[in-house]
Amino acid sequence: MKRIGTVTLAAGMFASAFGGALASLLVALPAGAQQSDVAERFRRMSEQREAEGLADPFVGVTADGEVVPGLYSIRSTGVSTAPVVEATRGFLAALTSEQRSKTVYDIDDPEWRKWMNQHFYVRQGVGFDEMSEAQREAAIDLLRASLSAKGLELTRDIMRLNHTLGELNDNNFEEYGEWLYWLTVMGDPSTTEPWGWQLDGHHAIINYFVLGDQVVMSPFFVGSEPVIAESGKFEGVAILQEEQDAGLEMLLSLTAAQRAEAILELSKDGNNNLGEAFRDNLVLDYAGVRASALSSDQRQRLLDLIGQFVGNLRDGHAKVRMEEVAAHLDDTYFAWIGGATDESVYYFRIHSPVVLIEFDHQRPAGLRHLMPAEPNRQHIHVVVRTPNGNDYGKDLLRQHYARHPHRN
Repeated sequence: MKRIGTVTLAAGMFASAFGGALASLLVALPAGAQQSDVAERFRRMSEQREAEGLADPFVGVTADGEVVPGLYSIRSTGVSTAPVVEATRGFLAALTSEQRSKTVYDIDDPEWRKWMNQHFYVRQGVGFDEMSEAQREAAIDLLRASLSAKGLELTRDIMRLNHTLGELNDNNFEEYGEWLYWLTVMGDPSTTEPWGWQLDGHHAIINYFVLGDQVVMSPFFVGSEPVIAESGKFEGVAILQEEQDAGLEMLLSLTAAQRAEAILELSKDGNNNLGEAFRDNLVLDYAGVRASALSSDQRQRLLDLIGQFVGNLRDGHAKVRMEEVAAHLDDTYFAWIGGATDESVYYFRIHSPVVLIEFDHQRPAGLRHLMPAEPNRQHIHVVVRTPNGNDYGKDLLRQHYARHPHRN
């Protein structure tokens, strides 16, 4: 299980996290139940979710339950990972021996798959909240070396907006806050051997696998509630607005016939993301309009939209990833649920053999006391995955072990 700090839980606040079962559990609590009792029940529910999610060996996201072979290969990209290695070594060196002992895992540890968006999830590793200023700077340097400027800004702004969420919940900074995020490192940072790191916290999960000069950054989960801070310490901070608008522009660029293929449902009254926590083996058939049926301008617009999400990765590695995506563009599908105006709420999905991107306007959760129950533009979830077995770089790791069995 993963660790989290002190939690204060209010009945009814998190029913959307686990559906009706959670709501029933909270309603059933005795009126005098202690916070520790509630926290323990959430701990058990988290353990159950983990057990269910990890019950089956990793396969990966597939269209029909069968992994398409030969999509990924160990090769040189020509883009150095030395800055990431150096920054991660610096981060580990800044930790105390006790902090390092709970932060470092084996490269193939199931810890990779133990992440969840919900803020009460019990997390492993070292938390930003327990770091000294120097340690925190070293951790941010790790992010800076791994991500693009856009990706770093997005990650830090999500953390800031988590503070805003605390402000909007009567300054509840036990459950929400800028520094309630945790880092783990899998393996030994190296320019030749496989290793990686994970950031885990509310609305920000980054899995970052490295092998030589190859990088796989997925599953990648970002979002926030709210997505725009209209008041408070971080007033004016806003995220995912370009991605939101670019998705709508993609839909509006389609002809009437193409739009009829792309739109799966006109009505959106719930949450639609499918590839979030513990859905590593999601079976999801292709749906929507296929890129092979698009014009050259529309195909470029679709690539640009994908680039909005892939572009959170360090620039050189993002270019390599986009080349991989472009090679499968003909087999890429764009699907839509919801309205098509500047005020609409919607879900869109981009799905190919090598990438799955989901963008979703969600129902309120932490702001349920301030908003109606319908999906809204102030709560967004985005998930990016690498289908057919290469989330967490697992297909590359499998090939590495096949070449070097003594290292397994």
